[in-house]
Amino acid sequence: MDFTPSEEQAAAQELAARIFGDLSTHERLVAAGTGTDAGLWKELCTAGLPGAVEDIGLLGLVLLLEEQGRTTAQVPLAATCVYGLLAVAGHGTPEQRERLLPALRDGTAVATGAFPARGGVRSVDGALYGAVPWVPWLRDATQVLVADDERELWIVDTRAPGVTVVPVETTAPWSAGRVGLDGVRGESLGTGPGACASVLAAGRTAFAGLQAGVCAGSLARAVQHTTTREQFGRPLSTNQGVLLRAADAHMDTEAIRVTAYEAAWRYDRQLGHEAQALTAAWWASEAGRRVVHAGQHLHGGTGADLDHPVHRHFLWGRQLDAYLGCGAELLEELGLLLASGDRGKEGTP
Repeated sequence: MDFTPSEEQAAAQELAARIFGDLSTHERLVAAGTGTDAGLWKELCTAGLPGAVEDIGLLGLVLLLEEQGRTTAQVPLAATCVYGLLAVAGHGTPEQRERLLPALRDGTAVATGAFPARGGVRSVDGALYGAVPWVPWLRDATQVLVADDERELWIVDTRAPGVTVVPVETTAPWSAGRVGLDGVRGESLGTGPGACASVLAAGRTAFAGLQAGVCAGSLARAVQHTTTREQFGRPLSTNQGVLLRAADAHMDTEAIRVTAYEAAWRYDRQLGHEAQALTAAWWASEAGRRVVHAGQHLHGGTGADLDHPVHRHFLWGRQLDAYLGCGAELLEELGLLLASGDRGKEGTP
């Protein structure tokens, strides 16, 4: 395995880092409240970054999401790319790709996905019934990718008759909502449960990459704080306890990053990746929670200030922990997958 970014991936990451660094400032995040930063999203789409994901692959997307996570930028990049661009490009018909992809590339359409499907959605003669309690970026979405109880995928227009969207406030400002479906006619995407498993694995990998960035941003703030704040005449960072806590957080962050890279690398090469995606999700959930707690703790009393930027990393980290699924759930699913001997696509070692 070689996780060295290609020239195109490195260029896209550098551009994303510059845009997020310039525009996702503390002042803009405060002004955005719990909603999306529409100006930042427009800038990303004008730069062509969502559309570039088709060329730079899931590993390239993970690199972009790391940069988003560092600044906790409030844009639906992960959801639109995974549940829109990559899902349609990978599993759509030629007609669906021609019709749906252009708007997703330029940002005039926003996609999200009801994954993991913690709720019941069933299909009756092509009509969808049920609800999913909360879906990230649903309030911004023009389409939502829904998996029914048979693991079939359906593209649903959020403005279609029978669709209800109820705003839901979560710890992270992700414009989330509850989606209800009452006899909605969805558009089938892909065939069989294989497409659903692939999209779910891609989503887990992408959001693990986002968590790697959130953790890196939290740790960077903790390092800056402990090296500049003095106690008893010396920087906090000279205390052994602080150094050990920061070192553990660094190793956890690297574990999240490398497992997300591996899962994305295998996905892009059409190798078995389901077990690797679950591994990345487990690290992002378990280790991610430890890192953002450490980042807030190392700020001392400052970390308890709800207006301090590090608190935003804490909230994002906990939200990603909840979204990816608690560690015990993920380990159970991974164990069942390994016990079955089916680690993904044919050819998996």
